[in-house]
Amino acid sequence: MKKAATYLSLLVLGTGVTFSGGYLLARNSPFSAESTSQNSSGVLAATSATKPLLNQDSNFITNVVEQVGPAVVRINASRTVSSQRPDGFNEPFHRFFGSQSPERPAQRVEQGTGSGFIINKDGQLLTNAHVVDGADTVEVVLKDGRHFEGKVIGTDSLTDVAVVKIEGDNLPTVALGDSEQLRSGEWAIAIGNPLGLDNTVTTGIISATGRSSSQVGVEDKRVEFIQTDAAINPGNSGGPLLNASGQVIGMNTAVIQGAQGLGFSIPINTARQIAQQLITQGKVEHPYLGIQMMTLTPELTEQLNRRTGFRIDDSEGVFIAQVVPNSPADRAGLREGDIITKIEGKSVKEAGDLQKSVQNSQVGGNLELELRRARQDIKVIVKPGAFPTQRHSSNNRYSNRQGG
Repeated sequence: MKKAATYLSLLVLGTGVTFSGGYLLARNSPFSAESTSQNSSGVLAATSATKPLLNQDSNFITNVVEQVGPAVVRINASRTVSSQRPDGFNEPFHRFFGSQSPERPAQRVEQGTGSGFIINKDGQLLTNAHVVDGADTVEVVLKDGRHFEGKVIGTDSLTDVAVVKIEGDNLPTVALGDSEQLRSGEWAIAIGNPLGLDNTVTTGIISATGRSSSQVGVEDKRVEFIQTDAAINPGNSGGPLLNASGQVIGMNTAVIQGAQGLGFSIPINTARQIAQQLITQGKVEHPYLGIQMMTLTPELTEQLNRRTGFRIDDSEGVFIAQVVPNSPADRAGLREGDIITKIEGKSVKEAGDLQKSVQNSQVGGNLELELRRARQDIKVIVKPGAFPTQRHSSNNRYSNRQGG
C-alpha cells in the first residue's frame, strides 16, 4: 500500500538571528516614519509629522500578552555530542607528520533555543522533551532579563513533555485552562521565541482538536493534538497556546514542513497529567500491548488479500500487522493477522481508537479484546505492560501502521 508521506518537522532547538542589515535599511530608507511632501520642483522632501498617532484602546490579545508574557521563558540548552569517526581516521596525519599531527576533537557542543512557561511559584515550568533531551546545561531566561540555571526534573518522549525547575523569587506564573472544552473556531494565541526572536506573539484560531498521531505523521507519539493556524516556527517549541482569557490550553510542539497554517499543540490536560507524574515519580508509565496495527479499510483489505497469505472478509476493525516478541500481546496469544473489532465491549474502527483505549488503561490491569481470526470470533484478555524506555523499530512493510 502506498500512501503520500507526511513530513513532520518537530520544532527542534532553534538558533538566534541578528538583524543589523534591517536596521541600516530602515535608517537609510527614503520612506521613514516621517511624512513626505512635494516641493515646487517636484522633488519629495521630508517634513516632520504634524499629527500624532490615534490612541487605541487595548484589545483582549494585548491584555493576554501583558498578563501571560512575563511567565513565558526562553530556554537555552546545550549538549555534548560525540563525533563518530571510523578507525584509522587520523592515520594520514600520523604517517605524514608523526606524533605531532593535529588531533581533531572527538566531541562537539550543540546549542539551541526553545520556549517554556512557568506553572507555579515553586519555579516548575513546562517545555517540550525534545528541547532539553540530553542537555548538559539548561539556561532559563525570563522576559524581565533574569537568568536561571534550570534542572530537568523529567522528560517523556512519548508525549514530548518535560518539566524543568528553577530557583527564584517573585516568579510570574500562567493559569492553566481545560483543553477538553475546546471547540474549533475559538481564538488561539501563541507566545514564544521563534528563531531566537524573544516574546513573539502570533494569533489564529483552533482549527481542529483530537488530531491523532497518525494524522499528524508521528506514529511514535501518544498524543491527540490541537491543530491551530497561529504561526508556529522553530524556537516556539514548548511555548504556550492560549485562549482569549489568557489560559494555557496547549503546548506548541510541531509543524508540517512546507505547509502554512498547520501547527500542532499538546493539549494542556495531557501535559498537566504527564507533568504531575514526572514531578511526583520522576517518570511516566505508558500502558502498551506490543503490536503494530493498521486501520482496516476496504482498500487495505483488498491489498492484504492480494499481497499476503491472509484471507480477510472484514472491512472494519484494526488489523494486527506485527506482534512484538515477549510483549503483553504475545503472552496473551495475539497473532499477526488478527483483526481487533472490540475493546472492553466497545466497537473499534480505527487504530487511534484502540491506542487511546490502551493509553487510558492501567499497567497490569485487564483489557478484553474481541478478535476475528480465521473467520471466527474469539475473546482474549490482555494485561498491558509498561512501554519500554528504549525500543527499536523493525522495518515496516506498511507505511501507516501504529504502535500500541
